[in-house]
Amino acid sequence: MRLGLEPMREACARFGHPERAFESVHVAGTNGKGSVCAMVESIARSAGRKTGMFTSPHLCRFAERIRIAGEPMDDAMLADTLVRALDGAPELSFFETATLAAFLAFRDANVDLAVVEVGIGGRLDATNVLPRPRAAAITRIALDHTDRLGPTLVEIAREKAGIAKAGLDLVVGPLPADARAAVDEVARSLGATTTAAGDGALPARIGLEGDYQRDNARVAALLGARIGASPAAIERGIESVRWPGRLEHIETGRPGAPARRFLLDAAHNPDGAEGLARHLRSLALAPSDVALVFGALGDKDWAAMLDAIAPLAATRVYVAPQGGSRPAIDPAALAARHAGLEAPSVANAVSRAADAARVSLVVVAGSLVLVGEARALLLGLPRDPPVAL
Repeated sequence: MRLGLEPMREACARFGHPERAFESVHVAGTNGKGSVCAMVESIARSAGRKTGMFTSPHLCRFAERIRIAGEPMDDAMLADTLVRALDGAPELSFFETATLAAFLAFRDANVDLAVVEVGIGGRLDATNVLPRPRAAAITRIALDHTDRLGPTLVEIAREKAGIAKAGLDLVVGPLPADARAAVDEVARSLGATTTAAGDGALPARIGLEGDYQRDNARVAALLGARIGASPAAIERGIESVRWPGRLEHIETGRPGAPARRFLLDAAHNPDGAEGLARHLRSLALAPSDVALVFGALGDKDWAAMLDAIAPLAATRVYVAPQGGSRPAIDPAALAARHAGLEAPSVANAVSRAADAARVSLVVVAGSLVLVGEARALLLGLPRDPPVAL
């Protein structure tokens, strides 16, 4: 992914500035930003707004990245929009082209609010060509993409705080003190302020599992209030939100075989893996009841992820996710750290984990590419080539 705003600014100007055609909510953060985007979009629809949402990467279909009124774009509209973006701005990178296509689609559909997830960082992310949004947030700061954003939480926080705009008040989720100080400093330098989402009251039910979703829901609720949603719409939106691949339960069965429960989670860095581990411990399952299918891309801190979740599963099957934009970790390296089986494909890994004796839950985690392929296999869904951007 190329970082820098000038190519996107020039392309948007060439297309008559589609990024200015709608109000927006802009969300950055290491983890949780996709969940917060999904919650805010759900809140906005509950409040009667016509919404667009842009997130990345996709799990199964590219169209998942660009949603209108809660639904992925249909293939014909998506193809037409991408052709226009590619023909009109052939110099853009893959992610820049996707971002431009989203802005064009939102303008074409006359959405009145677009919820936009940052790709990487914030300051130099292609989405940061948006004018001052109606509301914006930073969800969490953790170590990820350190080769692009810097090796410390403070450096990463400064990059993410670059989405601040003059006159904007950034909603901030729970951050380490030094990261929060860095966010505040950058925000002030840009003429913005910050407000902590805090630990206030939550809706009676959150539609997504995981203790960390409480923090995400508090951020989303405050963003929802800032777009003018009523308390009732905020409650409905957070209760009804759906976000596939995030602690997602799927049950499948084969003739003559017992049903198997799968838990798919997009945890792909140590902070996300710790959240998954907390959730697994809350289920009070013995390790003998759990099988883990794990694979990771080579730029991730796979050892820390595996250390967090491998002890919770007695059966472990390792696989190299295929088709991502970066090489995968060799399953042999994973097995050397925590003993387990090596599988030649995701389909084989899922089958071997599901067939393990006594297992009542199969957990799939470590990479969005892996989770996307497993989800398509389990649900019989079509799948576009994965791109981890």
